Amino acid sequence: MASSNGKPAQAEEGSIGGYESLHRLLEANLSPELFQEASRLLLGLNCARPLEVIALPEATMTLAETHNFDVQAFRFSADKEFLRQPRVVRVGLIQNSIAVPTTCHFAEQKKAIMDKIGPIVDAAGASGVNILCLQEAWTMPFAFCTREKRWCEFAEPVDGESTQFLQELAQKYNMVIVNPILERDVNHGETIWNTAVIIGNNGNIIGIHRKNHIPRVGDFNESTYYMEGNTGHPVFETTYGKIGVNICYGRHHPLNWLAFGLNGAEIVFNPSATVGELSEPMWPIEARNAAIANSYFVGSVNRVGTEVFPNPFTSGDGKPQHADFGHFYGSSHFSAPDASCTPSLSRYRDGLAISDMDLNLCRQIKDKWAFRMTARYDMYASLLSEYLKPDFKPQVIVDPLTNKRA
Repeated sequence: MASSNGKPAQAEEGSIGGYESLHRLLEANLSPELFQEASRLLLGLNCARPLEVIALPEATMTLAETHNFDVQAFRFSADKEFLRQPRVVRVGLIQNSIAVPTTCHFAEQKKAIMDKIGPIVDAAGASGVNILCLQEAWTMPFAFCTREKRWCEFAEPVDGESTQFLQELAQKYNMVIVNPILERDVNHGETIWNTAVIIGNNGNIIGIHRKNHIPRVGDFNESTYYMEGNTGHPVFETTYGKIGVNICYGRHHPLNWLAFGLNGAEIVFNPSATVGELSEPMWPIEARNAAIANSYFVGSVNRVGTEVFPNPFTSGDGKPQHADFGHFYGSSHFSAPDASCTPSLSRYRDGLAISDMDLNLCRQIKDKWAFRMTARYDMYASLLSEYLKPDFKPQVIVDPLTNKRA
């Protein structure tokens, strides 16, 4: 697949499932046969074959070159069935950096990001994308590290400026769009939430989901601004398939992934904002594991760049004061229920990742591995019910000879 500068996507700055440069290193040092085997282990195989590259329209590539963003596209297939037709949906992810310094007027910052995103959405539309997901809190810098409340000005109602902006594009391109925003709930005391607004392909608002798990680690001081969401684990039945949204930190919680699967999700998006020092080794593992364990597709999207803020801050972790969060490493990619995954986008550039997914693969993998059938939900439910009680005692069986030896 060619990137926007005409070079092979895997040979520039991209990575496989988030492993920066590993694929290039292996290709340069292994024989073709060993390299093919290494790729099989890193990327998996889809229906016993490597992923197929999708040729994108010239209009898409022209937009990518003009506006300097990475673009790549791959196809996940499913086995042919006798009683069902293929259910192929084209899905897109957009990763981006902020567009102007954080010292600029807030209105200028927001407008600059929207001006940057517009052509990437146009590229998705030109490519025939059916469902598109943007990154977490895409309309603003990820300023929650600062604990400064002035950044709350970026919060907007569900039907606010960014939703209206994307509603027009959704209707124009007959596209479902997942719009992750900082929400201001005007009907409940102007409370702030970290929210994904699901926009239908007719430009309507289908519904919302609020982030279930809020981090309290490193510079992720998000609980200064919003708390855990109250929308459960909704799955949105769109024209193109059933989708869920597991926002950022929720990817570290296996039961969060499970709940979207139990509610019937076929694709779960993970819009994120995470930095290399903290989470990059986890990035290629968690989403892929969730896709395997829950027999659905996962779209992982992370912002790009290093955002420097006007005032230095600390986070009570013993580190000297600093003015940036660290590097947001992008590396957006797709994972499939059969353990295959796409190469990821760049660690440094804005990008559009596209994938064709045959949703029939979800049921085929359920039939093959029978994870749902062999799960012991009654046993898990019983343990969780006991665990929530104040007098819970762990089921630990102690060797009776341990104390005698001591």
